[in-house]
Amino acid sequence: MGETLKLRVNNEILAYRTGLVSALDVGTSKVACVIGRAEHGTLKVLGSALRESAGLRAGTVTSLELAEETIRDCVAAAENHADARIQNVLVAVNCGSPVSVTSRAVMALDGALVSDAHLRQLLSDGRGKCRLEGHEIIQSAPTTYVVDEARGVRNPSGMFCQRIGVAMHAVAVKPSPLANLKLAVERCHLNVVGSLFAPYASGLAVLSEDEKQIGATVIDMGGGCTSIAVFLEGHLVHADVVPLGGFSVTHDISLGLTAPLSAAERIKTLFGAALGDLEAGADVISVPQMGEEGDDSALRVPRTMLTRIIQARLTEIFEEVQKRLQASGYDAVAGRRAVLTGGACQLTGTRELAARILNKQVRIGRPQVFPGLAAASAGPDYATAIGLLMAGALLPPEILNPEMAALPAAGKGKSWLSRLTGRWLE
Repeated sequence: MGETLKLRVNNEILAYRTGLVSALDVGTSKVACVIGRAEHGTLKVLGSALRESAGLRAGTVTSLELAEETIRDCVAAAENHADARIQNVLVAVNCGSPVSVTSRAVMALDGALVSDAHLRQLLSDGRGKCRLEGHEIIQSAPTTYVVDEARGVRNPSGMFCQRIGVAMHAVAVKPSPLANLKLAVERCHLNVVGSLFAPYASGLAVLSEDEKQIGATVIDMGGGCTSIAVFLEGHLVHADVVPLGGFSVTHDISLGLTAPLSAAERIKTLFGAALGDLEAGADVISVPQMGEEGDDSALRVPRTMLTRIIQARLTEIFEEVQKRLQASGYDAVAGRRAVLTGGACQLTGTRELAARILNKQVRIGRPQVFPGLAAASAGPDYATAIGLLMAGALLPPEILNPEMAALPAAGKGKSWLSRLTGRWLE
C-alpha cells in the first residue's frame, strides 16, 4: 500500500481522471473487484478481492439473487481492504454474444484547419453509424483517421485538409443479458459508469505497446466462455466469443470419470494437463464417485485418462478460436502473436497446445505488477479487473461509455474531451 505505478504509453504519462477508480469483473467462475486511486500520471492500488461466482453462466446472469450476493460480498471485501467506500464501478462484459461493428464517416473541410469541433462532429457521425439491429453498443473508438490521401493518421487535430475521414470499431451485445448484469450490480447500490469488452480490458493489462501496434490476439479463457480480442496498430479491431470455457473441461471430467463437479474441479487443478507428453504416464489418481463416500469407493484411473479428456476439450476450443479468426480475416493480418489470459489458461501444457493448433507464438499474459496487489493475486485471472482499473484512469470517458459522446458541451474555452471528462466525473 502507499506505492504507486506510473502509467506510461510511448514514454508519456497519461491520465484522463483523478480520484477513486473501481473495477468489477463478474464472470462465470469468479468475481473480482479492484479499487485504486488515480492521480496525475500514477495509479495507486488500495484494495482487491476475489470470490467464487454464483448465479452466472457464460457471463450471463441466471439468478439475480445469487449474483447480487456474490457481487456484494466481493465488493465489501475489497472496500474493507482499501478502507474506502465506492459508488461507481467499471464493469467487464462478456454476456450477450459480443460482436464487432465497424463504420466509417467522412467530412469535407475545403482546406480548413481541423478543430476540436470538427473531430467531435466526425466521431459523433461515426458512432451514430455503429449500429446493429437488436444489439446495444458497449464501447466504441476510432481506429484510424484519413486526411485527404494520407492514411493511418493518429491525430489529425491542427492539420489542414480538404477531406477528413475516420474508421470506427465498436462492440455490440444483446441488450437483455447486459441489462440483467447491470441490474445485479445496481442492486448492490453501485452505479455502472462504464463498461468494456472483457478481453479488451485484459489486453490493456497484459499486452506490451509493441504487441498492440504490430498485432496480437488476446484469448481470454474464462469459466463459461473463451473470448477473443484482436489488436492492431494500437486498437481493438475484432471481437468474438466462443461459448466454451474452463467449466466445459470440468464438466467433461465429471462426466467421463463419474465424479462430483467439485471433485472434478479439484482433480483438474491438481493433476490436469493439456498435453500427454508433459505428464508422467505411470501416475494413478484417485477419483471420488458420485453419491459414494469413503476412500474405498474411489475410482483409481491413470493420469493419462484425465489428460485425454482435458486435451480433447481444449483442442475443440482452440480449433473453434482458429476457425473464427480465419473467418474474420484477422488471423493473418494480426500476425503470429497470441496471448492467453484468464483463469482457465493456467493448466500445464495449455500454452503449448494452443501454439500447435493456432500456429502462433503463444505466451501466458500476466497483468502489470501493481504495488498494493498481492503477488498471488497478480495472475491471469486478475487481468480483466486490472485492465479495467487502468482503463478508468487512461481511457477517454466516451470510450468507456458511448452515451457520454452524446452529452451537450458545457463550458467555453475547454476542449470537447475535457468537457466530457468533467461531466463523467460529476
